[in-house]
Amino acid sequence: MKVLWIAGDKWHPAEVTRRGLAGFGELLNGIEIELVEDARDILYPAMLQRYDVVVNGKLNHVSSGNDYLWFEEGTTEVMPSDFESYVRSGKGFLSFHAGNMADDGSGYSQFVGNYFVQHPQRCEVTYTPVGTHAVLEGVGAFTVRDEHFELAGFADDMNVILKSESASQSEQVAGYTREMGKGRLAMLAPGHHGMVWENPEFRKLLVNTLKWCAFEIG
Repeated sequence: MKVLWIAGDKWHPAEVTRRGLAGFGELLNGIEIELVEDARDILYPAMLQRYDVVVNGKLNHVSSGNDYLWFEEGTTEVMPSDFESYVRSGKGFLSFHAGNMADDGSGYSQFVGNYFVQHPQRCEVTYTPVGTHAVLEGVGAFTVRDEHFELAGFADDMNVILKSESASQSEQVAGYTREMGKGRLAMLAPGHHGMVWENPEFRKLLVNTLKWCAFEIG
């Protein structure tokens, strides 16, 4: 499986993702992940087809050091509509943590099926699997210090697989899957801190989600 992971914005350094993935070890056997940061000047539609899954884990910023818009009509070669075409052609997409961003008018929120509302100060968040989806095989509930996302504007066809709760925030949708054309799309909200990436249940959840998006399970 070949995965393109897009990371790095003003509030979410790519280094967290890079170091986090480095700790997965044998869990990533058979999964080749290529991480890019300045997606605006790297990606183009034909390039996407080289990958089985695309993960977006960043806001609409060019990079960690440049908060200018990534999605800019006429400048950005791959817009949200191109990601949707990619998925509908039979590929997979994961909207991960910061990738679930406020609706900025680019069409990204409509594509992934949610938009960001707010999160309280970092706190202990409990993530609980919902249902019996293939993504949840071997995954138990886990509690980590994280940003407890409140999302809204959900797509009607979402299949909720993960919920979250904390002392600072009511129960929220923290993960779902969707079928889109011939492809698959998933959303996961956890993942801000390095300590989240070290949690064994989170690691299993993330790997399973990548496999589901690539049609390797489920």
